[in-house]
Amino acid sequence: MASQYELSRIMRPDDANIVGNVHGGTILKMIEEAGCIIGTRHCNTQSGDRCLAALARVERTDFLHPMFIGEVAHVSAEITYTSKHSVEVQVNVLAENIVTGAKKVTNKATLWYVPISLQNVDKIIEVPPIEYSSPEREEAGKKRYEAQKLERLEDKVRNGEIIMSVSLPEPFTVVCSQSSLIHLVGPSDCTLHGFVHGGVTMKLMDEVAGIVAARHCKTNIVTASVDAINFHRKIKKGCVITVSGRMTFTSNKSMEIEVFVDADPLVEAEKGKYRAVTAFFTYISLDKENKPLPVPPLKLEGEEEQKRFEEGKARYLQNKAKRLADKERQQ
Repeated sequence: MASQYELSRIMRPDDANIVGNVHGGTILKMIEEAGCIIGTRHCNTQSGDRCLAALARVERTDFLHPMFIGEVAHVSAEITYTSKHSVEVQVNVLAENIVTGAKKVTNKATLWYVPISLQNVDKIIEVPPIEYSSPEREEAGKKRYEAQKLERLEDKVRNGEIIMSVSLPEPFTVVCSQSSLIHLVGPSDCTLHGFVHGGVTMKLMDEVAGIVAARHCKTNIVTASVDAINFHRKIKKGCVITVSGRMTFTSNKSMEIEVFVDADPLVEAEKGKYRAVTAFFTYISLDKENKPLPVPPLKLEGEEEQKRFEEGKARYLQNKAKRLADKERQQ
């Protein structure tokens, strides 16, 4: 059975911002498409109910290099671990300049999928196991599975509030850059089940995070990384989704934006609004030569904002330490 898949396409003007940097959401959408294809193919290699791989989580994703209009994105996906009801897919993204032939790795991502029956969307199908090259690889995959499972539960417990809009705020405050986007989920947004593609949701989340970052800096901004994206509940066709973002932390050259997706079923209004997806995006500010610019400090108002800032700072320092450790291992 095939455990690898690759897709490629050229980046066009509608994939990028006004200065030619490809949107992080565009890349995230391609990553999810590759993951969904390989996950669905794998889970249908056995007899029984036909199924579709539904995105459950995306681990922290760094944007290592920018991608530009005219470059070809090569997205390769590989299944690296399977549990009884989930599939881990690791994805690499390569940008190719077709004029010079130069290639660069722009993204590395890890996604988790759950196979959902096409006959019954509430039924989760068992996943066919994969063969590992060594017992150590299987054990490492099991540890990643247990870690993400625990983080998803913790994230689900801590998230409950909904962002409220505030008018005429003071510059560089949380409420000044806070932004929301409302989107009606249509057929083209959905899987065969009638539920939103994870990639569609991630693209909208990146757009909102980008608006927050741009409002704060008033400069060109690009996605630097995305922390774990947790998909708590499915979003059905016909729902109105509100994607909200707020600044939580700023360092000298980066901004952390917390993004929520709330779904409101129009047809089944009695079910009420619910929180479907949560994540943290990190952005950087760039000048006209695509060089990093200093980020204006975030002005905090109240204990809650101070608490979120300290939590963001802890994530920032943890990720910085991890990058340095990874760099040392590669040397």
